[in-house]
Amino acid sequence: MTKKNLEDTIKEKVNPLLEETMEKSWGVSIPKLETDITTKLKESSLNIYIPLGKGFSEAKKIFKKEFLKQELRLHLGNISQLAKVLDMDRRSIHRAIKDFHIDMDDVRQHEETPEHFQEVLVDKTIRTTLEQYAGLIQEDKMQDFYKEVPKLSRNIAKFLPKPDMTWKEAESEFEQQFLKRALNEQSNNITKTAKKIKIRVETLHRKIKKLHLK
Repeated sequence: MTKKNLEDTIKEKVNPLLEETMEKSWGVSIPKLETDITTKLKESSLNIYIPLGKGFSEAKKIFKKEFLKQELRLHLGNISQLAKVLDMDRRSIHRAIKDFHIDMDDVRQHEETPEHFQEVLVDKTIRTTLEQYAGLIQEDKMQDFYKEVPKLSRNIAKFLPKPDMTWKEAESEFEQQFLKRALNEQSNNITKTAKKIKIRVETLHRKIKKLHLK
């Protein structure tokens, strides 16, 4: 799904579902909450893989391991199939499995479908966004909405299939999200950010330019 298709789908399919659920639970819809949820849905495909409070190199290593584990589960441990999706050769995947000490028996015990994966991701995105409105919406009204979240997540996930990404695309997405968050935490101060995530200032400048973060 392209970025344009994603935005169109959210506008035409997801927004009406959110509005319908809000009106059912609260009698009105809240545009700000709707926007907050859809914004996170646009960006959420890799959020669960991004460790917080780590240096850049350590976080990237953790990301790679978790990303590969998840993709192996979603492809039911089929290395040949996964190699095509990630645009890697089978030998490189086997080497990565060994380097990251990934237990394939454990992977096979936790296999899941892309549909279920996306449903869980949507559910998590909605719940974490709702938490930011705690205290702003009456507790009983909030609970009414929470009761609808499982059904809402299932319906939204049908319209937002998990995107396939090559290994390089996933790495680039990780760097973009990780560095964007790190820069925001340091008020876009390059020197402080570089120190916090343990990379050279010159390296950070180069990545900012490459990833169009400014």
